[in-house]
Amino acid sequence: MGITIALNEGVATLTMKLPGRANVIGEPLIRALAGAVEELESAEGLRGVLLTSGHRDFCAGADLEWLYGERDAAVVYQGSVALNQTFRRLERLGVPVVACIEGAALGGGYEIALACSHRIALDSPKIQVGLPEVSLGLIPGAGGTQRLPYLVGIQRALEHIGAGQPLRAPQAARKGFVDALAPDHDSLMAAALAFIEAHPKHAQPWDQKRWSFPGGVRPGTPMARNVFIGAAGFLQKKTAGAFPAAETALQVIHEGLGLSFDRGLEVEARAFAHLATSDQAKDMIRTFFFHRTAVLKHAGLPGVLPHGIEKVAILGAGMMGAGLAFICAKAGFSVVLKDVSGSQLERAQAHIHEQAGELGRLDEAARTALLQRVALTLEDEPIRGSDLIIEAVPEVLSIKHAELRRLQGLLAEDGIWASNTSAIPIGMLNEHSADRSAFIGLHFFSPVEKMPLLEIITTEHTSERTLARCLAFGDALKKVSVVVNDGYGFFTSRFFASYLIEGAQLVAEGHDPVLVEYAARAAGMVMPPLKVFDEVTLSLGAKAFTSRELVTGEALDLPGIDLVLRLVELGRNGKIVGQGFYDWQTRTIWSGLSELTAARPSETGLVLIQERLMLAQLAELGRAFDEGILNSARDADIAAIFGLGFAPNTGGPCAYADRYGLPELVARLSELAARHGERFKPAAKFRDMASAGERFYD
Repeated sequence: MGITIALNEGVATLTMKLPGRANVIGEPLIRALAGAVEELESAEGLRGVLLTSGHRDFCAGADLEWLYGERDAAVVYQGSVALNQTFRRLERLGVPVVACIEGAALGGGYEIALACSHRIALDSPKIQVGLPEVSLGLIPGAGGTQRLPYLVGIQRALEHIGAGQPLRAPQAARKGFVDALAPDHDSLMAAALAFIEAHPKHAQPWDQKRWSFPGGVRPGTPMARNVFIGAAGFLQKKTAGAFPAAETALQVIHEGLGLSFDRGLEVEARAFAHLATSDQAKDMIRTFFFHRTAVLKHAGLPGVLPHGIEKVAILGAGMMGAGLAFICAKAGFSVVLKDVSGSQLERAQAHIHEQAGELGRLDEAARTALLQRVALTLEDEPIRGSDLIIEAVPEVLSIKHAELRRLQGLLAEDGIWASNTSAIPIGMLNEHSADRSAFIGLHFFSPVEKMPLLEIITTEHTSERTLARCLAFGDALKKVSVVVNDGYGFFTSRFFASYLIEGAQLVAEGHDPVLVEYAARAAGMVMPPLKVFDEVTLSLGAKAFTSRELVTGEALDLPGIDLVLRLVELGRNGKIVGQGFYDWQTRTIWSGLSELTAARPSETGLVLIQERLMLAQLAELGRAFDEGILNSARDADIAAIFGLGFAPNTGGPCAYADRYGLPELVARLSELAARHGERFKPAAKFRDMASAGERFYD
């Protein structure tokens, strides 16, 4: 196991097959590749090299287990240098080297391909290539920032590395990330051999004296300067400085392309080592790789059973119901979408057709089959025999109870009733259930076609079998599922509400709303609070305030809530009507907002506002732990980031609490509670952890 070499008529086939399920960039691969290149350097009559994989994927990128545990920047730097030295020897063999990509080539795996003369991939949308490192708080560390601009042009390289979004093989070919596509293995190998025959001598672009960069932008020219200035401005506008990896990538590309190629590799390696040993990268790697993987495998939960679901009925054809119908049909389920309004069903049908039309990978027959799997109805009887009913009717307890009483008898034997409620406790909803063990909460997020999270809510009555089947159902929909316990707002809704309410409260206190929005973005929040409040609709927020009081008996007496209610009275319900905190025609804060907020704070500023917004959420996190709603820090971090847009750069709220320091967090929350109210009171969970010197993560 490692890298094997097969030599045939002067063409060497290098097959990477490291121990384990995938090839990863680490010391074993670096050592094996160096040994293989040394053997090739002494091979007589060498005419070319084919680089292939013995695993399903070409190469999965860096060994994240090693990288996560390594804190010595010098060690990381030396690893990058060693790999780059081997790549340079591979490039200088004097013969063409072809990367034969028949599986994913991401991160360091794609950097191996970049060090080859030519890249051929299977023509399949399942195969992804590219440099997604910034999504883990990193930059490419094996030459990616220096090689890619030569291949696709400076601007396209900046866009790709800064966004960190992999490309599927057909798109990668269109954009120049791979040089050719092949329909199958034999065709790919034949094309690779043909390239070797046609290019007996090959030098990489960065080793040629003259090279015309794609896009016509050469390093060191006024045009290149403008590209970098524009990229820097765009990056600041998009991230507000919260993601240093993206900024570092921009700096490294700019600086490296102004030096000799080998010096540019050194610049990249030093920057990579600095980021790889930072707290931010460690937190992001833990959440986006280890925790996401564990959640997808349902670690710590009952074993997943076959879901046994063929027919799904969805009650309510609003945006959520229509979206659910589409994703269920897309996953192969037979769907019945019911509503009491014919016009609502027509709108839902139009939405489903629109979504199906955007599936470019489907041919017409497959698209027609998908649409035929959805039946729309005003009647009850078509629901009969459903294996799963998902109730997505308005957030009114009496309406939900009425639907349950009337329709639960239409479930198939062994059927499951699920509510998509965003806040009402499942224990209140299942009071009239004939089988409370088969009643569960399935809380999806809007737009459900795009949002990856599914929050599954169980009660003391929910059976492990029901949970296991619903986990499998979530898998079928390609959702990231977290399981929480019952209580008003579960975890996500109450956590999200704390952010929106604090944003409104800051404005009501007289803080500049523009600064409130910028402070959130500078902290890394995906959406600022006033804008996202407008997106979810202020009138729905007002109803939620009332619903919360009815269910919990607790009223929230805050000027921020009064401000929201006043905006609703004025007809400013949010984006849906074009006006709320924002004027949506101009996408700017409503100028009349200042007239509703006469107060002026004694103290303000970016740091203070950031802290209020973030710590209001952490205070709610602590209460969710105290009330037994959350089962683990892992689930909290995954749910907050994948469902609510909590700052990805932090790794999640529990990781944020660790980095803040639990003793410091308790002290600061106590200060804020004394000044701004009980919503900041530190939870017993935090106080106990602080006293014991504990962290959420080692």
